[in-house]
Amino acid sequence: MSAADTQAASKAAAPSPDGAAPFLSIRGLTKTYGGHIANNQINLDVYPNEVLALVGDNGAGKSTFIKMISGVLRPTLGSIRIDGREVEMNSPKDARAAGIETLYQNLALVDVFTVQENVFMGRELQRRIAGLVPSLDHAGMRRRTEALFDELGLPKPDMTRPVRSLSGGQRQAVGIARLLLDADVRLIIMDEPMAALGVEESRVVLDFIQRLKERGYAVLIISHNLDHVFQIADRIAILKNGRMIGAVRRDEVEHDALVHTIVGGRLPPHLAHRSAEHLS
Repeated sequence: MSAADTQAASKAAAPSPDGAAPFLSIRGLTKTYGGHIANNQINLDVYPNEVLALVGDNGAGKSTFIKMISGVLRPTLGSIRIDGREVEMNSPKDARAAGIETLYQNLALVDVFTVQENVFMGRELQRRIAGLVPSLDHAGMRRRTEALFDELGLPKPDMTRPVRSLSGGQRQAVGIARLLLDADVRLIIMDEPMAALGVEESRVVLDFIQRLKERGYAVLIISHNLDHVFQIADRIAILKNGRMIGAVRRDEVEHDALVHTIVGGRLPPHLAHRSAEHLS
């Protein structure tokens, strides 16, 4: 690894402001397809109670990276550690067992299902009529769904309506609630959560993300919208041509400097200096 790559790795692995240990530690993560290197020696830490934004041009390797973290793709090289313990992500099931859930752009919702039917899809509650005949417990699922929305501080949509009739922000809320039905989720990965949403709907989703952070979740968002990134992120990680350029704290970088870094693939000297101070 070159000196520049080593410096970038250190920045990406910088300690959290409050000195907390990372929930997720990634070292040397690499994915190759024959002679093509999609991700090359990526190092990154993700901490509890933080929103980390992953940015970069199209083709930078963001999708490949999150697919390795979420168990969709197996890394060619490198390690993934949860609370300091190395784990293998061979499937999305492995990622869920490690406390990692991913919300993709399509949200994986069934349009003709109601809110609670989507939240409990594949995990439906059952009851027995007269103690004998099995039946879906629609009332129980509705109560649990409403309680989940309350716990997360999410505005409750009409539970009786199919999700196709909901707004984009409401659909995002349903997708988030579905992921958090299990209590052991600790990291939520969101792929372009504000894509195709209007200004007001985007604001609602940004509020969702802030509430998730306040409730102790780590949130990793992939976004092309730098205005949204500066509104919500605690740190910003930059990928370029499959390499991690670095990870900087939001209050250390200005919009134009971030754009130059994304395009040019090099952190400005003053950011390198600040990162060195954090590590001293």
